[in-house]
Amino acid sequence: MVFFLTSMIVALMIVIVWQWFSRRKLNQNLLEITGKISNIIEQETAEKVLVPTGQDTIRQLLIQINRLLDYNQKIIADYARAKDSQKKMISNMSHDLKTPLTVILGYTEKLNQGKMVLDQEGKEVITRLNEKVNSLIALLNQFFDLIRIESEDYDFPLSKISLSEVCRQSVLEFYDLLLSKGLRVELDIPERPYYILGNEHALHRILSNLISNSIRYGSDGGVFGLTVREEGEFVAVDVWDRGKGIAEVHQERVFDRLYTLDDARNPQFQGSGLGLSISKRLTEGMKGTIRLQSKPFEKTTFTCVFQPFAS
Repeated sequence: MVFFLTSMIVALMIVIVWQWFSRRKLNQNLLEITGKISNIIEQETAEKVLVPTGQDTIRQLLIQINRLLDYNQKIIADYARAKDSQKKMISNMSHDLKTPLTVILGYTEKLNQGKMVLDQEGKEVITRLNEKVNSLIALLNQFFDLIRIESEDYDFPLSKISLSEVCRQSVLEFYDLLLSKGLRVELDIPERPYYILGNEHALHRILSNLISNSIRYGSDGGVFGLTVREEGEFVAVDVWDRGKGIAEVHQERVFDRLYTLDDARNPQFQGSGLGLSISKRLTEGMKGTIRLQSKPFEKTTFTCVFQPFAS
């Protein structure tokens, strides 16, 4: 009887020890698998998860993990091919559309230069045609730029730039147009320079889009303003006017590409619906944010917020 009980105790101890070693080995295998998957994700490699094990459950898990990794690599390869194909298509479309327009523009410019005898009506027609072709070329350039930005095929080097100086230059370029529209210009740009990590060309384009947008839609308010200020630990630029503003129903969608306001059909307020989309994506490319606040005929403000440059 004593021998039997002793044998049972020994057998139970063996089972317990075996289970403990099995669990320990299982935990080691799982930790090793987790570590290898983490490395594959971080380093973006095409490796497989190879872990020697005698446990059938772990082997089956490894088979399915490696199948999933194979599928992921296929998706990545397909995406790269599709992206390359898209780039070629965009390049071809851009060339195919711009070439005939450039030829037409050349002819209209020759006609405008007086190399053919035209009556007053003919001159006016040629002038309008010239303006429309230029507008169409500008629209195509915006459209293809937006596609390039969204497909990450856009050279976007970041460096230390003076936010204050770019703001001054941008307003100066529009100054004559602002005065010709009868607008009072109110600038609040502190003497203290504010620097951000950004791209001067991109920032200039953002501000140009916002200023031209303000002139187009806010001229009836009689004033245009630009303010550079601190916003907490960030630096902000406000481009504002007191014009007819943007109704609340439109405010969440003005940054969507090709979205235009209801009165965009009015020739006086024609827009492509691309400028604000480009501004948003360029701002985000500089790790910034852009937002809109608008109360019709009180104040409409587009605000870009950036992180200051940390020297």
